[in-house]
Amino acid sequence: MAGLKRFFDAQNNSLEVTEYRFVSRKLSRECRGYRIVHLSDLHGKLFGDSQQILAGKVEGIRPNLIVFTGDLIDSTRGGEGAGLLLMERLTRVAPVYYVSGNHEWRSGKFELLARRLAEAGVHVLRNERKIVNAGQSDIHLLGIDDPMRMKLPLEEKRIVDEDIRALVADIDVTRDFTVLLSHRPEILDIYARHGIDLIFSGHAHGGQFRFPLIGGVYAPQQGLFPRYTAGRHRRGSSELIISRGLGNSGFPQRLFNRPEIIIMELHGRQDR
Repeated sequence: MAGLKRFFDAQNNSLEVTEYRFVSRKLSRECRGYRIVHLSDLHGKLFGDSQQILAGKVEGIRPNLIVFTGDLIDSTRGGEGAGLLLMERLTRVAPVYYVSGNHEWRSGKFELLARRLAEAGVHVLRNERKIVNAGQSDIHLLGIDDPMRMKLPLEEKRIVDEDIRALVADIDVTRDFTVLLSHRPEILDIYARHGIDLIFSGHAHGGQFRFPLIGGVYAPQQGLFPRYTAGRHRRGSSELIISRGLGNSGFPQRLFNRPEIIIMELHGRQDR
């Protein structure tokens, strides 16, 4: 029994690092090796005292940029203290950009949380675009609120579509390199419709349980045996990177689906 307990504890608490590489003609040669750390879905979880395990691992990666794609807290258990503690520590490592998830809006505490995050030095993107320098390239970093803010579940795709349309209205997506932070992975078709180069999402928790040849078992908005739970997915010229997340929400146990830190390394093509 002790061995089984250690196994299940490791599934929930042993951090796994996944590395990706993205090459684009829109990026300069000097961008080579620009590192983005992607985190998501903490749900108020602690990784060691004062978040030192998770923050220490991220620090060791030496990222240029850190992005967090929602559900920092949990709508039923809270966890604002754990979430703020993590983000405060991460701002000492690299610039941190954050967008909301559905749990922030369900909690009714998002406005206060957003203010406290901003006070801690986090860039809270609320249907906003920022320009981030990477070598001699500009990254157009877009961040949208989770559509739950509107409390119109049947209109979520329309809301996301309109939010992104407004953000890219004055961008030449054929020339400018665009990165989108959005909590929801299941609407890749909308992201691709707008020609976004690279999208970071979470929300699906890796499907909670993962099995060979099957993948994830369940994800919100996708149901059983969902398509978009983890990894990289391509649609046209757009690439989606889905984090398996860090914490748990409704279901307390992960299986073959350890909490994940993602590293995305950007490179400019030599024939740019």
